[in-house]
Amino acid sequence: MRFCLLFTLLATLASAQVVTTDPVNLADVREDVRLLNQNLGALTLRVEQLDRRVAALQSQQASASANSQNFATVDQLNQAVADLNRTIKAAVATSRTEVLQRVAAQLEQLANQTNAALESINNGSRAPRVGGTAAAAPTPAAAPAAAPATTKFSDSYPKEGISYTVQRGDTLSKIATKTGAKIEDIINANKLSDPSRIRVGQALFIPGGK
Repeated sequence: MRFCLLFTLLATLASAQVVTTDPVNLADVREDVRLLNQNLGALTLRVEQLDRRVAALQSQQASASANSQNFATVDQLNQAVADLNRTIKAAVATSRTEVLQRVAAQLEQLANQTNAALESINNGSRAPRVGGTAAAAPTPAAAPAAAPATTKFSDSYPKEGISYTVQRGDTLSKIATKTGAKIEDIINANKLSDPSRIRVGQALFIPGGK
């Protein structure tokens, strides 16, 4: 467009040089040239505005392209997260399977050990077999009954004395000390086979007691 205006301007100037002899036409040409210059300036400004508009549109297009690339990056990130989740789930499932297998193996080993221990106990408790028949365990011989011990008491103790009731904490030694009697006389007079087993409230005859 600028070239067209310049060409028109040059053509007008050429016409002005041809008719320089006419003062009126020369003034008109100059006015036309001035108007053309104004129009050329306006057109130049318009072109600059259009250039700026084109630059703005190009910038918007570049931003839109960058946003589309960002969206693609977000999609890729989502896909990567999904892949990671699948990998984690697979690893967890594998770990659970391995744990269950180890537990099952340990339980089987424990069961085998328990069965072996029970079998060993059963084998140890069985009596030896003679001719395919279990032999009866020998019965231990009964111990001979002990003959009852007989205690002989003497009658050589004083026939006179006192009656004494056993109190808490008494022993034959204490009773003999209290009454001035002899322990042997108390045992013989009361026929005590076990002198240590006297009971509270028991009445004893104390030979020679006071």
